[in-house]
Amino acid sequence: MRDPDALISTAQLEALLANPALRIYDCTTYLEPTPAGDPDPYVAVPGRATFETAHIPGADFLDLQGEFSDQATRLRFMMPNTEQLVAAFSRHGLGSGNRAVLYSVGTPMWATRFWWMLRSLGFDNAAVLDGGLDAWRAEGRALENGPPKGYPAAVFSAKPRAELFADSSAVKAAIGAADSVTVNALGPQFHKGLEPSRYGRPGRIPGSVNVPAATLTDATKTLVAPADAQAKFTAQGVTREKQVIAYCGGGISATVDLFLLHQLGYDNLRLYDGSMGEWARDETLPIETD
Repeated sequence: MRDPDALISTAQLEALLANPALRIYDCTTYLEPTPAGDPDPYVAVPGRATFETAHIPGADFLDLQGEFSDQATRLRFMMPNTEQLVAAFSRHGLGSGNRAVLYSVGTPMWATRFWWMLRSLGFDNAAVLDGGLDAWRAEGRALENGPPKGYPAAVFSAKPRAELFADSSAVKAAIGAADSVTVNALGPQFHKGLEPSRYGRPGRIPGSVNVPAATLTDATKTLVAPADAQAKFTAQGVTREKQVIAYCGGGISATVDLFLLHQLGYDNLRLYDGSMGEWARDETLPIETD
């Protein structure tokens, strides 16, 4: 892996629990279905209830949609301005001298989303807990319950890397470009447009290839081996010479792909933040189906 410190095992984290510079964050969100006819594809429910039931000792809770997303758009989970993020991470005690460990329940995508956000702000001392809370619990490691106690406020300093994100114009410009590849992290049935989409028109961004985020973890919720991940990307023509733009439904599961691509040594990586939540509803943007 390019950056071994960006992925941490449960045993490694347990050995660090007494480190005063450590900051552990539960990043879990749940996507609850909305009633038929509701224009929103889902309701984003912060995982605070499951956090209060059981969390890794000392952990704090991060509400992605509530505190760390742009509230001025109908799209879920869009990156807010830097000032909002600096204030939020500072409130949660994350500063330049800290090491952050990010985890989630059921899937690593909420943790990898925060990892990508932090990286886009110039903070590179963050790690994703391999296997998340599922692995931690399965191994019988210590748990706490109750509301988050939080960490003392800190000063978070941002050095934004705007190039890590792409908007719809950049994605449209990349269609058919020989030096770019667009990767869809949704499941194959949605990539092919074989099932109705909760985001709008079924289908995919024209020319995009499919490496579902769900295929990049195993049954224990841990990430697949680097060689296995590389084989999946190579099979879809995702090479290091090309710009890679990843997308999904709301800019979340695509960060699993991006996390592994980063670890595999890919450099020119971007996240289409609006993803299908924006693309599928904009009739001026092209859609492709099988």
